[in-house]
Amino acid sequence: MTVFQPLVLVCAGGTGGHLFPAESLAHALKARGIRVALATDARVDAISGEFPAEEIVTIPSATPSGRSILKRAGAIGQLGRGFGRAAREIRRLNPALAIGFGGYPTVPPVLAAQMMRVPTILHEQNAVMGRANGFLARGARVIATGFAEVRGVPAKATARRVHTGNPIRPAVLAVADTPYPSTEPGAPFHLLVFGGSQGARVMSDVVPSAIESLPADFRARLHIVQQARPEDLTAVQNRYLAMGLAGIEAAPFFKDLPGRMARSHLVVARSGASTVSELAAIGRPSILVPLPGALDQDQAANAATLATIGAALNLPQSAFTPDRLTAELVDYFEAPEKLTAAAKAAKTAGILDAAERLAALVVETAART
Repeated sequence: MTVFQPLVLVCAGGTGGHLFPAESLAHALKARGIRVALATDARVDAISGEFPAEEIVTIPSATPSGRSILKRAGAIGQLGRGFGRAAREIRRLNPALAIGFGGYPTVPPVLAAQMMRVPTILHEQNAVMGRANGFLARGARVIATGFAEVRGVPAKATARRVHTGNPIRPAVLAVADTPYPSTEPGAPFHLLVFGGSQGARVMSDVVPSAIESLPADFRARLHIVQQARPEDLTAVQNRYLAMGLAGIEAAPFFKDLPGRMARSHLVVARSGASTVSELAAIGRPSILVPLPGALDQDQAANAATLATIGAALNLPQSAFTPDRLTAELVDYFEAPEKLTAAAKAAKTAGILDAAERLAALVVETAART
């Protein structure tokens, strides 16, 4: 006798910020015996072998932004083609529910699901609702949120809101209980610097200059792990080598970033939703530099969630100068108890069971139909 197993269509664009929480949810759903299919865009190739879905469907997509009318019209046409493809796939897959994780690649499959009367959930990772989720919000049954307070939800959206937190990657959960490193006088000081694909350039410009201005005895204690774009990598390495620093590792990408975060005394980073949630889960102090120029200022809002509880310094990029960073590092070297307190504060904001919470919400919502 064949036992019916419901299928959930997970919709997420092919970038880590959207795929990491979607992947965590997929693991939690599979553990409950629920089948998972992933609807995503053409960038999926890099993760297709890792995502726990029995099927991955690629949906045409584009982002209708920018000043060029022709490019915007082309993007809208691409989204329309994606809607047609998504509708055919939904008819074939017959999902019990569809859940979208934001970004324009989720618009065609989630909108098609809504129009075909498939119940939908939106998960908003950021502290400000993104435009794609805002467009889809009126047709959603439930809006799950990564942060307790989320701005920018359309007034006409009547969906129930549930704070689940942002689902955390298994690699992060594996190191979440790592004790904060020793801050004894003279002990090595581990600094982790990363900025994501859009933000590593400013880190490469500012951080080495700040380190260069540190007192020699502080600089001698530093062990630095820094993400740098390929075009900046050699210059960053050479600057640190010229200072005589031995404990330096720079690379365009670190597969074991959660483990490196756990070994760090301080993290300097952008403030994407996944980064902020992982800092809280592991409990590490940070200097957060929100990506400037974002229409919704979502990263600034994300950083504020940690800054308001004393877990992070929320530093606008205009204030992220070598002199300011040097001053902040000297302060931490001279008063390491501030780092310990910030680490404890960050830990209070961590939600380690967010994937389980979201999976339970998916099951509950699908059962109501």
